[in-house]
Amino acid sequence: MGRKGVQKIFLGILLVNVLVISVADVDKKRLNIWPMPVSVSYGRDRLYLSNEFELKTDGSKYSDASGILKDAFFSLLDVIKGDHVIEVNASSLDPSLVIKGIQVVILSPSDELQHGVDETYKLSVPVQGNPIYAYVEAQTVYGALHGLQTFSQVCRFNFATRVIEVYQAPWTIFDQPRFSYRGLLIDTSRHFLPLPVIKKVIDSMTYAKLNVLHWHIVDTQSFPLEIPSYPKLWNGAYSSSERYTMDEAAEIVRYAQRRGIHVLAEIDVPGHAQSWGFGYPSLWPSTNCTQPLDVSNNFTFKVIDGILSDFSKVFKYRFVHLGGDEVDTSCWTSTPHISKWLKKKGFNASEAYQYFVLKAQQIALSHGYEIINWEETFNNFGSKLSRKTVVHNWLGGGVAQRVVAAGLRCIVSNQDKWYLDHLDATWQDFYSNEPLTNITKPEQQALVIGGEVCMWGEHIDGSDIEQTIWPRAAAAAERLWTPYDNLAKNPREVTSRLAHFRCLLNRRGVAAAPVSGPGRVAPEEPGSCYSQ
Repeated sequence: MGRKGVQKIFLGILLVNVLVISVADVDKKRLNIWPMPVSVSYGRDRLYLSNEFELKTDGSKYSDASGILKDAFFSLLDVIKGDHVIEVNASSLDPSLVIKGIQVVILSPSDELQHGVDETYKLSVPVQGNPIYAYVEAQTVYGALHGLQTFSQVCRFNFATRVIEVYQAPWTIFDQPRFSYRGLLIDTSRHFLPLPVIKKVIDSMTYAKLNVLHWHIVDTQSFPLEIPSYPKLWNGAYSSSERYTMDEAAEIVRYAQRRGIHVLAEIDVPGHAQSWGFGYPSLWPSTNCTQPLDVSNNFTFKVIDGILSDFSKVFKYRFVHLGGDEVDTSCWTSTPHISKWLKKKGFNASEAYQYFVLKAQQIALSHGYEIINWEETFNNFGSKLSRKTVVHNWLGGGVAQRVVAAGLRCIVSNQDKWYLDHLDATWQDFYSNEPLTNITKPEQQALVIGGEVCMWGEHIDGSDIEQTIWPRAAAAAERLWTPYDNLAKNPREVTSRLAHFRCLLNRRGVAAAPVSGPGRVAPEEPGSCYSQ
């Protein structure tokens, strides 16, 4: 198959005469697009993908030297076609009724992926033209990727005609995200996740337009990532095979970036760090009291500096996550040499906690990062945090309101609503969780950069991660993407559309669970995917 110039694929296309209608809000219940776009109009007839469906980029300022758009186009064809056998006889089609392909016009020549990149796109699928092309216009290639994803959702295989169908044509869609940060946390410390599993998670994120993979790499239990500056940290891995090289981390970043997804790396300090000491025992307060990291030892901060120096070569996202949650300082006060250091400094345990977090922040800033910290840091000493701090809310409601009132940015992940490991939390809870609750001033609303669903790994590994993430993460994804006024006020209104998206994920090989229960529920009885 030739991949130079105009990209072609032999699927075929047949066009049926259509009648264009505009859609009122009441007609959105007929849509099966997830997440819901900003604005949509559609018709009530069908097109069929047929003999030469191609990518055309005439008029685009983006050269696609790295092949991001080309690869996305071929991925689009793969997910649209699935494993169906296309049997249309192209010679029987009237050439004037053939959709020849999709034209993508990108206005920016750059494919740099950074926080706040323009993700806006326009998608149209007309019914007239000689020849006829679907059309995507976007400021950046990453907006164009979203347009291709949406186009994939208006296509389906017609078993009667054996061709790919574009239903409800013609389409006109304008779309952009409500929040710039739409995250999913994965945890590779509690259970190791092989690279193919992580890549499948990244692929599934693109279907729902999530754009930040928060990689909680290390924790108390294990330290699976290679740190070239301090190689013995790898001793904290579960086994010699449950490890990531730094080259593999770079591959995850590259893989995600080509799909428009940032990778946010986290090292959680000073707590949750017992695994660090298996390679460097001096990081422990003592062999009997192994965390938080030893605040009195300068070597502790040299190691953090080395880690962040190595991170800066691979993890190019603007932010790094430094944790800072659930710090039990009793090991500091009960260990003689640290207790002596505290007295010398004139610190109590709480002040030492502040000292540690702020020193780690300064190290991160020196490597060019802005910082994300869990909310305990704000709750304990918010006014002392760097103004480049984003506070990550997880404990409950009201925190975001206080954070933005203090002039800091915030990410919302309150555990009662957006923790995927809470299997009793329903998709309706995920859908209804509003990041801007009780935040009414526009300048404060702008400080809530988005939200994140968290897939903590105590009971999660490669065997069950997908059905624990999906479809509940999709409910949060619509909350984070879709304009507030376009969101359903009652989640029941979107049940059918979410079920349709869940079945779409299944068809694409994603093990999404039924919508008719809490997290990771199994089908109750035989029946259609759409009724489960």
